[in-house]
Amino acid sequence: MRSWVSKMGRRRWLQAGLRAGFALLSWLPVKRRLIVFESFMGRQYSCNPRAIYEYMRAHRPEYQLLWSAHPEAEARFAEHGVSYVRRFSPAWWLAMARARYWVTNSRLPLWMSKPRHTVYVQTWHGTPLKRLAGDMSEVHIPGQTNEGYKRGFYREAAKWDYLVSPNAYSTAIFRRAFRYTGEVLETGYPRNDYLYTHHEDGSVARIRQRLGIPDGRRVLLYAPTWRDDEYFDVGRYRFGLHMDLDRMRERLGDSFVLLLRLHYLVAERMDLGAYKGFAIDVSNHEDIRELYLISDLLITDYSSVMFDYANLRRPMVFYVYDLETYRDRLRGFYFDFEREAPGPLVRNTEEIIAAVEAAQASGFQPTPALEAFAHRFCRLECGESARRVVEHVFGERKKACVQP
Repeated sequence: MRSWVSKMGRRRWLQAGLRAGFALLSWLPVKRRLIVFESFMGRQYSCNPRAIYEYMRAHRPEYQLLWSAHPEAEARFAEHGVSYVRRFSPAWWLAMARARYWVTNSRLPLWMSKPRHTVYVQTWHGTPLKRLAGDMSEVHIPGQTNEGYKRGFYREAAKWDYLVSPNAYSTAIFRRAFRYTGEVLETGYPRNDYLYTHHEDGSVARIRQRLGIPDGRRVLLYAPTWRDDEYFDVGRYRFGLHMDLDRMRERLGDSFVLLLRLHYLVAERMDLGAYKGFAIDVSNHEDIRELYLISDLLITDYSSVMFDYANLRRPMVFYVYDLETYRDRLRGFYFDFEREAPGPLVRNTEEIIAAVEAAQASGFQPTPALEAFAHRFCRLECGESARRVVEHVFGERKKACVQP
């Protein structure tokens, strides 16, 4: 107990020191054309911040665009030739303190007070099925208490100047769950613009070739979410596959390739050496949008990937082996998932295989349930969401959105 108290005391002193130091740096002259972007705590060059960045790079060259990069991800940013600073380095501190704009899709450290001159654009990273923040009845995240976790969210949301929302459904949830009272930009998600602007055969062929997917093979994408109560340590989660890959390869291996995309919070990676030619671990692939584009069918669970993938009107299968636990104890849902899911709910490998074969037999055509789901959640998305955000935050000539 004495050790724990001492550790917590040191942490409070450290956070107080960081907060004071950052506040002092914030008095330095503002860089009015500087925008700092960050995606998933600097670990990825992806998601809504990337889409906004790419639009601004093409259309607003007068701005200085800078990325916040986790040390383990620096090579990825260098590979893309984008300007970046290492997260928590002296250059990062100065950039964050002097920037006119922050654009990020997840929370920043709580000790960071937002400078008066900074406009904070929070894009978030998903349409919610599972309950968020203040709507959670019980928090099972390591190192967090119910009240502490929620209080941290509320403190963070109070700093946001804009919150990007994909649809009216999400807007209502975000406002309540985050206790957010600022301006919501209900524009659709910028990250999904790519699905409308890069669907031509050339892009798909290039991505398939890069991943080594043979011609003539259909692609299955398995992209599950993380479980709050399955972890190694704070912020490092584990994940059990619960899928018989031998059986799947036996039944589907002649026609399909399986891509496995674990959540960014999952610390472990799959050893798929025994399944070469059938299963590929794409957890470190920089942006899931490319994986959506080349996939013929999505296998997921409670992940918000379902809402993005619905833009493509392609089949989905929901592998929910722990449905009762997840629904009743871990998170809970915002709508009747079992009734409204845009695809079959399955509990084991044999049911996964049967659902994939049924989709193949139907020519991978969208069902009425999928069409209704897409209409409800993807109505704003047509390849123009990044432009809408930029127009509102940075000012630009208005244009009409034309459905493809």
